[in-house]
Amino acid sequence: MSEVQWEEPFCGEGNACFRIGVDEAGNAYIAVHGQEDRFITDSREALRTMIRDIKAGKVDHLLR
Repeated sequence: MSEVQWEEPFCGEGNACFRIGVDEAGNAYIAVHGQEDRFITDSREALRTMIRDIKAGKVDHLLR
């Protein structure tokens, strides 16, 4: 496995901090800040699609 290059944490109120990272092999990672050894992974394209869908409001119903 390639080394993951983690972004700075994205934090909400309280302790809801997540980190997103990528590696040189084209994989994307999401982890809870401080628990980067326990991540979910998929392709960068899957991460790109998820971010676009979130920005488009496709998961806003989860925030109500």
